Amino acid sequence: MRTKLLLASILSLAFLAWLALDARWSGLFDAVGNLAPAVLCMALLGLFATYFLRALRVFYEFRDAAQGRFATCLRIVLFHNALVNIVPFRGGELAFPLLLRRNFGVATDRAIASLLWLRLQDAFILLGLALLVWPDLPVWFRSLAVAGLVLLALVLPYLASRWQVPTAGKGWRSRLENMRQALADSARHARIGWLWTLANWSIKLAVQAWLLAQILPAPLAAAGAGALGAELAAILPIQGVAGFGSYEAGAAAAMLPSGVAFASGLQAALVLHLFVLASALTAAALAWLMTIFQKRF
Repeated sequence: MRTKLLLASILSLAFLAWLALDARWSGLFDAVGNLAPAVLCMALLGLFATYFLRALRVFYEFRDAAQGRFATCLRIVLFHNALVNIVPFRGGELAFPLLLRRNFGVATDRAIASLLWLRLQDAFILLGLALLVWPDLPVWFRSLAVAGLVLLALVLPYLASRWQVPTAGKGWRSRLENMRQALADSARHARIGWLWTLANWSIKLAVQAWLLAQILPAPLAAAGAGALGAELAAILPIQGVAGFGSYEAGAAAAMLPSGVAFASGLQAALVLHLFVLASALTAAALAWLMTIFQKRF
């Protein structure tokens, strides 16, 4: 873990040092200053809408445990989202099962399985969108790949519900069987989660693409590829602290086929990244204020 943290720090510091030495900070501030307040407000509202959709997914899946407490689901999502954005190597994911157990009494295995299914849904949607919009892919390959993703998404819940792990005592087999049952339960009760997940990513990528196009400026198609590349970079095994470096590189690399210079893409992606982080932290601060207000009144 220390080695990963060191690599993350080196990656982030190298990226920030490159920007500073290449005198692109002035250009970064110019890009931020050129954004109209209305643009920033609309983008912020769009990102906040995605938090609401994610909270709906959690509320629907754990509706029995939540007992109508949607505001609590929203706070869980906001805290979890902020930690995922800040803590390197997706370490903030640990907050999800902890918050579900603390607020709703959900078993850890059940919460972890829910998080796993949530991330699988995210991956399927992201990869599907990438296959649909990525340039220069043959139509036959695009069609087969998307069909394969859909088939896999349908088969996984079926396998989880049918396949059982032989257990003996309380060893790793028993723990694996508990996880298998929890995953099957998540997949069975969260089918409508596909709608929330698709709506979430459609809005999130659209907002980020639109904002990136305003920053560069660039065609919306090029900016859309950049937003998608940035999100796909989140699955890399080595990432910078708070994603700095890998996020920007993923966005810039995805925009290269559209004629956007790599350096310009890095600069614009950094502005976008800072905005996304600011949105996540602002939402988490509002969730904290909601918690304080609820305790006092």
